Amino acid sequence: MLQVQQLVKHFGGIRAVDGVSFDVSAGECVALIGPNGAGKSTTFACIAGQYVPTAGHIAWHGQVLDKLAPAARLRHGVARTFQVAQVFEALTVLQNVQLAAQARLGLQAISALNILDGQSRELAFALLEQTGLQALAGQDALSLPYGAKKRLELAVALAARPQLLLLDEPAAGLAEPERVSLMQLVKNLAGQGMAVLYTEHNMDAVAGVADRVLVLIEGRLAAQGSFDEIARDGTVRRLYLGDGLVEGAEHA
Repeated sequence: MLQVQQLVKHFGGIRAVDGVSFDVSAGECVALIGPNGAGKSTTFACIAGQYVPTAGHIAWHGQVLDKLAPAARLRHGVARTFQVAQVFEALTVLQNVQLAAQARLGLQAISALNILDGQSRELAFALLEQTGLQALAGQDALSLPYGAKKRLELAVALAARPQLLLLDEPAAGLAEPERVSLMQLVKNLAGQGMAVLYTEHNMDAVAGVADRVLVLIEGRLAAQGSFDEIARDGTVRRLYLGDGLVEGAEHA
């Protein structure tokens, strides 16, 4: 279980995150949402290791993560993706996943590149099939359309065989059909026992996907529950979602 306890993050005099607590269990898909400036990106970055919390604690399976670098968190089974997909554009799709798989085994990137073609091919092809990229295995990552790059970044994260997957706006920049397909894949990962926490602005990537939704407003956890529950929360409607979304949900 991921446990976030009384998380606080200051930037000078700005209290970006103000005492946020929640947990995410294995097999659970949880969305972290909120308006711009609500503190969700800062919360996510503290969990992923980009920021050190000012106060509070973050633990995964009992291991305190507060001061661990992202690479150290990866060794504890915590992997992440980014809002803007980050892949090795000079490599093929297959090589990207092979390199990530080899890095999990402790090989340095330069050494791995020298012997890459024959390494972890079975695992890499399995992950490309899982993410719908098997037909693009030999294509350079640079030439991929953006939706395929998002899937490749996910395959690279999965190559580390994480137990906790952190996704930073996985649906950002994707057309609706691509969002639906990718988020169904994310939901399936949680269904297979992985703990998934993701930030998102697109509500169609939250409704019907997240088992539970956490809403941050002004650095604090304002509401949590199912999507239908938070969509009907008066404070959340007034400060973030608006009434139009709720009316749409009622007629869905």
